[in-house]
Amino acid sequence: MAQKFGNSRWVHEGFLDNRVEGTVVGQIVFAAIGPVDLYLKGNFKTDIAGEVIRFRNSRFEDEDMAGQVIGDMENPQIGTVNLISFDPHPNLSPHPYVEWFSLRKNHYRIELNPGEAWIVPDTERGAIDQESRRIREALADQMSERTGSQEESDWI
Repeated sequence: MAQKFGNSRWVHEGFLDNRVEGTVVGQIVFAAIGPVDLYLKGNFKTDIAGEVIRFRNSRFEDEDMAGQVIGDMENPQIGTVNLISFDPHPNLSPHPYVEWFSLRKNHYRIELNPGEAWIVPDTERGAIDQESRRIREALADQMSERTGSQEESDWI
């Protein structure tokens, strides 16, 4: 079952950066946990591919229950993009959708209301550039090490 973070109400805000082909880095602020860095293999869907997005959840609730449910979530999040899009499905109204799998095969999904995510204009990317670089430098080796050791263990 996917962790929807209390139907996404425990997701406060964040950013995701797909400007380096094949990777998405970013940070999401959760209720009870605070900021969590992400380093994911993959790309955004074509509607926002190669962009930087920010989001802010109008339904955010900082509940104590969040700590009990998601308090043991991997931090940082290292894994694989499943689907990140502003228009995830042709039979649904367009809305921001972020879904990934951690290296431990945990499935995470965040769905936001239309308009709660946007592409960051070039003029506002300065602070995000620094954070993206910090996350890439801090987690790139962990991604390589964990992916390699996981692949090796699959053969045992």
